[in-house]
Amino acid sequence: MVDPGELRRGNVVRIDGKLLEVVEHQHQKIGRGSAQTKLRLRDIVNQTTSDRVFQASQRFERVRLDVDPAQFLYRSSDAFHFMNMETYEEVALSAAEVGSAADYLVDGLELELTTFEGRTIGLELPVAVDMAVAHTEPGVRGDTATAASKPATMSTGLQIDVPLFINTGDVIRVDTRTGEYSTRVGQA
Repeated sequence: MVDPGELRRGNVVRIDGKLLEVVEHQHQKIGRGSAQTKLRLRDIVNQTTSDRVFQASQRFERVRLDVDPAQFLYRSSDAFHFMNMETYEEVALSAAEVGSAADYLVDGLELELTTFEGRTIGLELPVAVDMAVAHTEPGVRGDTATAASKPATMSTGLQIDVPLFINTGDVIRVDTRTGEYSTRVGQA
């Protein structure tokens, strides 16, 4: 058990039966020696955030999540399939469990699966992913001098803005935190 003053960013606790990750915390002193802790919490299962205030005397159950290296295998009609790189087990997650990370899942991508009590509850993408450009308008000679951009559709269906010199078939690196173009890697 842990009290609110000991919580730090990234800690996971169980409150009202839900697994919540601490996103932000603020300790507030109130007159006559009492204190409160204001926490911004993210529900690990459904990815919603909420702000809550707790008295310093309240205690929570700290939860330990396991992180396993995995590789994305393929997408079926109703699930995304991964292979645990340590046990070589296949793990299937629904589209709701994968969420917006589906836009970055390319074949063979290595990532981390988060598990709690033997159940996979989420995934952690790498910071950048190399993706092939499925479609974009053709570039024109001399387009490298400006900072202008154009829309491009990636092999996964993700749409981002890329520099004018990027063409269909190019492989580019995309930042998974922001969804923005980083650099051109090569040809597909």
